[in-house]
Amino acid sequence: MGETNKAQKAPKARKTSWFSGLKAEFKKISWTDRKSLTKETVAVISTSIVLALIIKVLDMIMTFGIDFLVTL
Repeated sequence: MGETNKAQKAPKARKTSWFSGLKAEFKKISWTDRKSLTKETVAVISTSIVLALIIKVLDMIMTFGIDFLVTL
């Protein structure tokens, strides 16, 4: 019976050490400031919009070209 008690206590010890390790790792993260985060967010969103527009224009050109070839 002594072995089952040890086996049951081991996972709790591992979970506790895992959470304390996780907490320690989060303290090591260097978070960016609000100004930098805003600039990077605007850059990502604007790049995504520009790429979406480029893809849309290329799609329209290819659709027009394929329709033109099919109707010949």
